[in-house]
Amino acid sequence: MFRPLPLFIGARYTRARRRSHFVSFISLTSIIGLALGVLVMILVLSVMNGFDYEMRHRVLGMVPHATLEAGQPLSDWQGLARQVESQPGVLASAPFTQMQGLLTGNGQVQKVLINAIEPSLEARVSIIEDFFLPGQGSLAALQPGEFGIVLGDTAAQRLGLQLGDRVTFVAPEVALTPAGMFPRMKRFTLVGLFHVGAGEVDGHVALVHRQDAARLLRWQADQVQGLRLQLADLFQAPQTAWQLVEQLGREQFYARDWTRSHGNLYQAIRMEKTMIGLLLLLIVAVAAFNIVSTLVMVVTDKKADIAILRTLGATPRQILATFMVQGCFIGVVGTLLGALLGVLAALNISALIAWVERSLGMRFLSAEVYFIDYLPSRVQLADVLIVCAAALLLSFLATLYPAWRAARTQPAEALRYE
Repeated sequence: MFRPLPLFIGARYTRARRRSHFVSFISLTSIIGLALGVLVMILVLSVMNGFDYEMRHRVLGMVPHATLEAGQPLSDWQGLARQVESQPGVLASAPFTQMQGLLTGNGQVQKVLINAIEPSLEARVSIIEDFFLPGQGSLAALQPGEFGIVLGDTAAQRLGLQLGDRVTFVAPEVALTPAGMFPRMKRFTLVGLFHVGAGEVDGHVALVHRQDAARLLRWQADQVQGLRLQLADLFQAPQTAWQLVEQLGREQFYARDWTRSHGNLYQAIRMEKTMIGLLLLLIVAVAAFNIVSTLVMVVTDKKADIAILRTLGATPRQILATFMVQGCFIGVVGTLLGALLGVLAALNISALIAWVERSLGMRFLSAEVYFIDYLPSRVQLADVLIVCAAALLLSFLATLYPAWRAARTQPAEALRYE
């Protein structure tokens, strides 16, 4: 089978010869170094993609894309909901009321943000229904007048609560009575437990029925604080919210969106992915430019061979191509090996870290510190292709100088002392 001369000789030079074991060893280390660089870059980018995905689909699935509120409690929220949902960009809406305070139970105290909801409509704007623990209640258990409460499993563990236990909510307000001022308190019954995997949600968010919250706030039964909105485009939330307020009247309504509460965290994740990607690219660059030292040693070792090829009629371009073939072979093998191992590592890193945590009895990602309590990973084909293309490009650039030096070898000078 016909093979071009540069390809044939370059492939031969990549295999060990009797006098070139050290050069072959250096070639092997170059392949391993490049493979490790590509592996680490794919793995870290996949983990950052995992954080990005979980932030958007879990944390932001629990947080409203936008809220529409008025200066006073809303009575005709059903009519406002129909009006809002008719606007472009708004998929759904649901009423809500928020209260901050403390939960006390079994001698423990826990701060809490209570979201008062309409259980039949909440699934339209939130994914909370998907994260109830098996056999631990549901949103349907929140019935008006029964003062039921749904908690995250982390908050329930801190308070030592189980399904059916009673817990006291203490509002940051006082009630005036003939006996003096007393904090406003209400007993709730735990009717549901959920686990989202986000420490901020599992440890500090509670759900109650909107009518129970209205009674606690001394409002009318149908009054709510505002509407939670589900938007078609998450990243257009500020513009969509502003347009709604303009249409409904800025004097009566105001809007908030998720970028005010969680925008900094999301932007930090995106920026960290970019910066870490650039830093890891330097690791790949260092590994790729090890090819320079490898090919320089090969050129020095093969000077006599180069001279003989030149005397037999090989052109400088063929010599140049010969050593570029050898350098590109190292780059291709190292890149493909690193890509394969990197994808395998990225697909299994979550399970591996979970196994290590169980084996050591410790948590690497605590819900008290991080917004999720596990290590996510999500492989994206675009990232893998970009990493491989960058590694191959750097490997190709690394072959140019040694190959150019080989092409400039003069036969008479190379064979003078042979």
